[in-house]
Amino acid sequence: MKIALAQVPSVEGDIARNLTTALDAITRHGDAVSLMIFPETHLSGFAEIGHVADRALSLDGPEIEMLCDASRHHDCALAIGLLEKGEQETYNTTLLITPESGVALSYRKTHLWPDERNLVVPGDRMGVIEWRGLTLGLMICYDIEFPETSRALAQLGVDVIVVTNGNMDPYGPTHHRAAQARAQDNQCFLAMSNRCGEGAGLTFAGESGVFSPSGETVFQAEREEGIYLVTLDIALLSRARKDYDYLADRRIALAGEPSAPLPTSSQDALSQASTSNSTAWRF
Repeated sequence: MKIALAQVPSVEGDIARNLTTALDAITRHGDAVSLMIFPETHLSGFAEIGHVADRALSLDGPEIEMLCDASRHHDCALAIGLLEKGEQETYNTTLLITPESGVALSYRKTHLWPDERNLVVPGDRMGVIEWRGLTLGLMICYDIEFPETSRALAQLGVDVIVVTNGNMDPYGPTHHRAAQARAQDNQCFLAMSNRCGEGAGLTFAGESGVFSPSGETVFQAEREEGIYLVTLDIALLSRARKDYDYLADRRIALAGEPSAPLPTSSQDALSQASTSNSTAWRF
């Protein structure tokens, strides 16, 4: 499976320009790949104080329709971020658009960065979709720093975690390390497309990447703008899961109980502390 990481700049509030950037990338590279991934909130730019509702887009709006048409025309699925206009709230959302279904999956960012918590509303669910023999799931930027989000997708059978990213300096290395861990922890591919350039008072780190089910770096871009084509060797999925299966082998789901009675007094507590640095639990 060949994918494209669209490491491109965005302009806050300039929806027409951001849409043109996306459509141009699809026109130039869409026929050569199965999936193209754009950065977090690429269509609208970031939410900022005083600029939230005016940048939010409806999922049935003309911009999304144009992207669906481009997806069908080039037979290429798209993952792209935007500020979504809800009935009363605004969300940081990523869409997975497929040639067959249009908007096939919509994900609202569940872990909001501190600067956006008073601007948009967090999502409350994870989801996956099976497409052309693979199960795809979505995450957005800060989500990658929490093992719970990727593990939720893994429990739904994900093969490829798709991350739309808006990571800025100096946190590029943080997301590289997190991406490796999330891929290895869940024995799946992780493909991450990050924003580059400047905007909203930030300098974006670039460094989009693809990581294998064993946590190895398959590809990592530098900081420059570009459309990077990467092939996923799907055989690596079965190879990583052949000898052991983290989901099946984990034991945290079992109820635990103390392996020894808990101390009932300060003197007992001091005595126990002298022989152990922590309470032991048996599973």
